[in-house]
Amino acid sequence: MTTKDGRRAPGTLEAGVMGVLWAAATPMTAADVQRELGGELAYNTVQTILIRLHEKKTVERRRAGRGHVYWPVEDAATAAASRMRAALAGLPDRRAVLQHFAEALDDADAELLRDLLAGTEQRRQP
Repeated sequence: MTTKDGRRAPGTLEAGVMGVLWAAATPMTAADVQRELGGELAYNTVQTILIRLHEKKTVERRRAGRGHVYWPVEDAATAAASRMRAALAGLPDRRAVLQHFAEALDDADAELLRDLLAGTEQRRQP
């Protein structure tokens, strides 16, 4: 995704790298990630993104030869749920936000959410 001036939208590079790491069965080097992204990004760009994700504590790393291998701290579902909670945090009208979210769901997702909420409620009862 690009902006009107032809630049990538904020966060798209990090999202692409995280998608590669989530899909991987094992930790990956910057070269591995670059290859999986299709090679359109320079190696140094991929390495910089991985370093920034490590600084943000989104990925872990360990030394491997002269470089590092990287892996996600959370799986994709847990990370998405964390972002959803963060989006709600501190908002003055959480009800309105949740209402708009619920109204935007298709029928299948709305039914799934109802089932999940019912199951959560049952687990909370003594």
